[in-house]
Amino acid sequence: MRALVIGDLEVARLTCALLTERGVQVDHLLQPSDTDLRATLDGTVDAVAVLVRGDVTALRYALLAEHLRPGVRLVVTLFDRTLSEQLLRVVPNCEVNSPADIAVPSIVGACLQDGTLAVDVAAELPRRLVREAGELRFRPLAPGPSAAGRRAVLGRLSAHDDATRILLFGLLGLLAIFATDWILTAVALHRSPGDALYAAARVVTTVGPGDADVHGRTWYLVLASVFMLITVILTAIFTAGVVNRMLSDRSLALLGRRSPPRRDHVVVIGLGQVGLRLAIALRRLGVGVVVVERDPTVANLRLARAARIPVVIGHGEDLAVLRRVGLNRARALAAMAAFDLDNVEVAIAARAAAPQVPIVLRAGEDDVIAETRSLFRIGEVCDVSALTAAAVAQSMAGSPPVAVFTHEHHAIVFDGEREVAVTADRRCGCSAAGARTMAAGARKPEIDYTATP
Repeated sequence: MRALVIGDLEVARLTCALLTERGVQVDHLLQPSDTDLRATLDGTVDAVAVLVRGDVTALRYALLAEHLRPGVRLVVTLFDRTLSEQLLRVVPNCEVNSPADIAVPSIVGACLQDGTLAVDVAAELPRRLVREAGELRFRPLAPGPSAAGRRAVLGRLSAHDDATRILLFGLLGLLAIFATDWILTAVALHRSPGDALYAAARVVTTVGPGDADVHGRTWYLVLASVFMLITVILTAIFTAGVVNRMLSDRSLALLGRRSPPRRDHVVVIGLGQVGLRLAIALRRLGVGVVVVERDPTVANLRLARAARIPVVIGHGEDLAVLRRVGLNRARALAAMAAFDLDNVEVAIAARAAAPQVPIVLRAGEDDVIAETRSLFRIGEVCDVSALTAAAVAQSMAGSPPVAVFTHEHHAIVFDGEREVAVTADRRCGCSAAGARTMAAGARKPEIDYTATP
């Protein structure tokens, strides 16, 4: 078998190494031109993997490969689902994967902390992959805690920032004055509930205590006057909070599904493609989730808001932010930031804030996390690049995997009947030595390909 791998990302190098270890003849092009691709893609190539940065670039290479070698087995990584659907419609022999979709089932399993190896989140009825009697089996996934309980919006009313605290302070102050005046008027002045309600409403709206002075209760007139003066201040505070919420672009709600959960939830750090799809998958499974993102202009914030995912703007390594999202009451923390060093920093801060909470780290671009984990146990590491490479290599062999997950520093590929543990060098020989590559110039510094919207 002869395969062509296109791309200069870590996942491309891992895929090249995996295929080479299996005895496949591999041509690895980093950033080929049309001429380079035409010269390499001859009739002896059986499969092509397009693993590049950027959906448009991947789409172009895929269409060019299909044009030069019609019917060749194509495996392409794309994030945009609309582009994926159109590519599948135009090129039926193409298999489209997203690194986020490949890795998320394994990350979800790690977050559940119940022995689940991976979760089939795409199934109509989600199922979990577990090991029973030494064999991998899919089992129905039991629903999470009562969705009705989590949607009890009154129980989830909370102040998550200063503006919200101002709004709630003004609202609760007005309600307290209203209730106090209503009770006093009904009990002390012996008014009917309806009349007492009317009198209390007049006090809160600073209209006056109505005809309460007829009873000659001077103490009530003084108290009502004080209430009205306080109400003026509370009304201004409440109005300021309402205006702030209406004019600001908020990703959190006071009530409902976009209000931050209080306990037994998963804290996701980073709103890249992996973080967003992880949050959506957890929400679909009935697991409470809150995302922490430091960039208020990140493109996926709009998608998270549309999916009703609560997002807190702040730094994930900030202890105050971690306490604010209730890390000490969380089920797990998933550090899904774009860079490995950021995830290490988040993990260290999380250990300090809540040492009992399990941590799941995303890795794959370098060896930083592997080296740090040799010094102390940070948490469970999910290597996105290794998982993607294992899935792509299996697909290029003609048998797409049912599930891919990480276990003891290996990527485990499960095809529905058997499992295969795969490993690969971090850098394939052809990439490191420059053999069989036609890309000119020095390689660009790598960035996180999974963070591209």
